[in-house]
This record gives sequence, structure tokens and C-alpha cells, in this order.
Amino acid sequence: MNSKFISNIPKVRGNITLDAKVSNFSWFKVGGNADLLFEPADKEDLSFFLQNISSDVDIFVLGGASNILIRDGGIPGVTIKLNKKFDKIYQLKKHLVVGAAVRNMTLSNYAKKNDIIGYEFLSGIPGTIGGAVRMNAGAYGKNISDILTKIEIVDGKNGIYQITKDQLKMSYRKVILPNKAVILDAYFNKLEDKEENIERKIKEIKSIRKLSQPVKSLTGGSTFKNPKGFKAWKLIDEAGCRGLSIGGAKVSELHTNFIINYNNASASDIETLGEEVKYRVYNKLGVNLEWEIIRIGRLEKEI
Repeated sequence: MNSKFISNIPKVRGNITLDAKVSNFSWFKVGGNADLLFEPADKEDLSFFLQNISSDVDIFVLGGASNILIRDGGIPGVTIKLNKKFDKIYQLKKHLVVGAAVRNMTLSNYAKKNDIIGYEFLSGIPGTIGGAVRMNAGAYGKNISDILTKIEIVDGKNGIYQITKDQLKMSYRKVILPNKAVILDAYFNKLEDKEENIERKIKEIKSIRKLSQPVKSLTGGSTFKNPKGFKAWKLIDEAGCRGLSIGGAKVSELHTNFIINYNNASASDIETLGEEVKYRVYNKLGVNLEWEIIRIGRLEKEI
């Protein structure tokens, strides 16, 4: 690691770990180490760090890592991991305020217990609220943009501030955030209903998910976005990729838009398999698949 980079790390109250193992966070359980892992003590600590770290240093926020592929060479620059200080939910008159580190399933359960409707779809999405907002996550006909009103963020230029949903320009699996901004809190609409009605919807979602997705396998969720007018899984199936494997990675036979680590796969195995699937779909059907899984880091470790 660059010695100049190390000597210029801001003095913070949170935890800093050099050459940190982060593959254990990933749902794939693969990938190299992070050059530097920063776990801030609180919002102010994170703001201070971002304002005082060199502007040319790469910043990556690692949430639940359910849709992340960490490459074998590890993550350059700074990796930020938010802890329990960012794992809070509280109610205002018209909003639910949710910390970025709150699990999607935790929010869904909280909403159910408090007779708040519209969060059932989150019970079928692994990961955290910060990650869900950043990619406008969705499932079962609903997206984060359907319930979000604004977010609180922090960056090195402006400190801590809020921006509205309209400013995010949210679209299918896409959100426009200021450069190197970190999501702190999300403000959601609060609509009430009876708990039994909400519980019924959640049970339906869990049942569908269990029957149609490899929920007990090491996977990163949906591998590719649905091209306009198509279902990615159907294209992959029609291209003959069901069960296709490279190294320890395999296309799920239960749901073809899931790649699973079934036999000690490397990140390279998973990414190579994904690219092979893309090639076969385009070669046979003329449709270009776009990765939904976020691939980060170096392909190989720097010496």
C-alpha cells in the first residue's frame, strides 16, 4: 500500500484496519482484502474523515454486500462499513426515518409490527437500506422509489445534508448521487394498514422466493438487470445456460438469473461465468445483458 496514503489518513474516533479481510461480508464469500477499512464512530466522525481524506482516494461503501462481487485483487483506497450507530429506525408524523445500515428485512418486519403498509417487498430483498436506495432496489412489482421521499447524505465537500427523491433522478436500478457521497438515513412514506393484511403479503413473498430462488446458496442475487421488454432469466435459459459452470461457479438450475458459488469459487470464476452468459445470450438472441451485481476491486492483487 502507498506509504503516503497511510501517513495521510485522518485521525478519527472510529476503527481503521489496513489490509482488511472483507470477503466474509460478501454473500458470495469471495474476494481479496480492502486496502483500508473504516468503520466510523458516528455521522460526525464519517464527515470529518471524508473532508480530510485526499480527494484522489477511491471511496467505496460496503453495505450488506448481498449484490456485490469483490474481485480477487481486493478493494483499492478506502472501504467504509457502517456499524450499529447507523442501524436505527424511528417515526415522525408522516415518515419513517431509517439508518443506512438497517437490513431491508428488519425494516419490513418493523413496518409490519407497526401497521405500516408498503414495505412488504423488502422482505424479499437481502442487504441494507443504504444499498437498496443506492440502486433503487425492487422486487414483486415495487421499488424503493415508490416509498422514498428524501435521504440524508454526507460527502467531503458539503458535510451532512439532505436531498429529495427528485434530485436523485431514480430509474430502474439507477440513482444519481453526488460524487463520493455516503447515504446516512432514508426518509420513507408512512401509510397505515392492519398487521394481519401486511403479514399475509409477506408470507406470500417469502413462499414465492423460497420456491423460485436459491436462497440457501452462496449467491449475489439477480446477476443481470431485466432488459426492456425481456426477463433476464428467460433469455439466459433460452441461450442454454441453465446449470452452466466455470470453476466453482454455476448458473442456478432453480433460477437462471442467479450465479452461485457451489464449490469454493473464486471471484474470477463468478465474473468469467457471468461474461460467458452475456456472450451466449447476445450471440444467440441478440440481446445485451447488463450486470446488476456490482463488481468492485482489482482483478488481481498488486505486488
